[in-house]
Amino acid sequence: MAGSPDHLFNLRNNFYLGSYQAAINNSDLPNLSPDDAVERDCLVYRSYIALGSYQLVINEIDSSAATPLQAVKLLALYLSNPHDKESTISSLKEWLADPAIGNNHILRLIAGIIFTHEEDYNEALKHTNAGGTMELHALNVQIFIKMHRSDYAERQLRVMQQIDEDHTLTQLANAWLNLAVGGSKIQEAYLIFQDFSEKYPMTGLILNGKAVCCMHMGNFDEAETLLLEALNKARCKGS
Repeated sequence: MAGSPDHLFNLRNNFYLGSYQAAINNSDLPNLSPDDAVERDCLVYRSYIALGSYQLVINEIDSSAATPLQAVKLLALYLSNPHDKESTISSLKEWLADPAIGNNHILRLIAGIIFTHEEDYNEALKHTNAGGTMELHALNVQIFIKMHRSDYAERQLRVMQQIDEDHTLTQLANAWLNLAVGGSKIQEAYLIFQDFSEKYPMTGLILNGKAVCCMHMGNFDEAETLLLEALNKARCKGS
């Protein structure tokens, strides 16, 4: 695999950094393998979910779609109808218990996202802790930070760094952990977000990350400027 081009690199990067509209707009990629096409569709539909277009995702993914896409639809159903989330969680648990599909990494990722949303971190970790993809490792870092276990989060970050130190998710996870640890690490987190802002189009995720760092460092004027810019981007839907 070492020599084969990664056709989805830019699409993934847009999604990871919060450029959801750009991910959608630049998703018409030629010559994708069937697996890459499914991953592309998952990223596009997850971008729509991030922009709040739950119903579009629910309407477009039908029952014949591949397991990863069904999992993404489940996330849209969960977020679109908080009053009926029990039935969605029940379906999720049924799928996770099915030996034929239960180990699918997108299904495990969506399970981790939903159970983290429910603040059921132990249940989330049941499905994410084995890792297998950079997104699962990054979600583990977030879960451990929420559990105030920065020691476990650091172990996950080390795994990510061993796989690919320069990966966007590795850098993001490093920034999240630095923010959680605080102190002198805040400056390191700021520099990571600053590096993103110099390399890529500015997004709400990058602006908010820089703003949180500024607040920790007492630079409230800069933080306010960044947050206002982030608010403008949010109003424009999807930076």
